[in-house]
Amino acid sequence: MRFTSFLRFALLLAGGLSTASPAAVAPGAAQGDDTDVAVVQTTATLKIHAPRETVWAMLTSCQEALGMVPGLSDCRVLDTAPDGSWQLIRQVIDYSWYVPKLTYVLRASYGYPAHILIERDSGDLRTLKSSWCLEADGEFTVVHYSLEVTPGFWVPRWLARIALKHDLPKMLRTLRTRSESALEARK
Repeated sequence: MRFTSFLRFALLLAGGLSTASPAAVAPGAAQGDDTDVAVVQTTATLKIHAPRETVWAMLTSCQEALGMVPGLSDCRVLDTAPDGSWQLIRQVIDYSWYVPKLTYVLRASYGYPAHILIERDSGDLRTLKSSWCLEADGEFTVVHYSLEVTPGFWVPRWLARIALKHDLPKMLRTLRTRSESALEARK
């Protein structure tokens, strides 16, 4: 099974990191108000001591995603292209009692082993566009990640900032740890 929603609760990611910024503001709201439309645009780069194929396997596995992405309670492949170039994936995020459960379908386009492109197909997210680019660097893989997402409901900016600061680095560390551990297990 393949997994492409590498973020557990993308819509809580508005604000926070220095690379994240609001891309739109609700009519009549001043930027920085809690009435902002929670649009996230962020990037991250990570170096992992494992080959691209190992990192790819982590990013495209629903089973791995359930252990790597906090709050992800369901991940299912609904459809796959005959040549494996894309998949439709249904995911459910149950973050906590104070945030609605999210159900959405993603379309993941694959360019093995170098890139994964993700777009919202349907569900509770208004928009979702993201990508993973994997570059080989000797015994390492340099991972470039980008995200643009808008939730289907209002999210307080302070809550979004907290989630971004906590969850994105945690998820990337888990990706690194699991990829490097998988490589060690094969030796």
